[in-house]
Amino acid sequence: MSGAARINGTARTILATAGLFLALGIVLGAVGTHALRAQLPPDRFATFETAVSYHFYNALGLLGIGAVALSLQSKLLRWSAGLIVAGILLFSGSLYLMTALRATESVGVNKLGIITPFGGLFFIAGWMLMLIAFIRK
Repeated sequence: MSGAARINGTARTILATAGLFLALGIVLGAVGTHALRAQLPPDRFATFETAVSYHFYNALGLLGIGAVALSLQSKLLRWSAGLIVAGILLFSGSLYLMTALRATESVGVNKLGIITPFGGLFFIAGWMLMLIAFIRK
């Protein structure tokens, strides 16, 4: 087996997760552009675009963390990746849900807004852990 075929488990998991989130970001962005733009008022569509942007930027960052994990094995990088994933789910996920619920005029949309900042905090913590991993090595 060549060296390129042997990827450590942490890097493999992070890279696979990044690929999944990147593909999902493309799908959601395309759905938004082609199906939701005409259906949603501009402010609601802007919320959706924010969700897709943060989703995609952080998924790209996750890809970078996975690339670094190929040569730098660190528990901090695993935690960093986990926090980025949690951030995408909480930050972008809550905005996606708020957009969907607002589109159907469901009650309780504003209560979802309390989740979004926690996703942002997870993003910050994840990127700080990556920084600490670099400083320590």
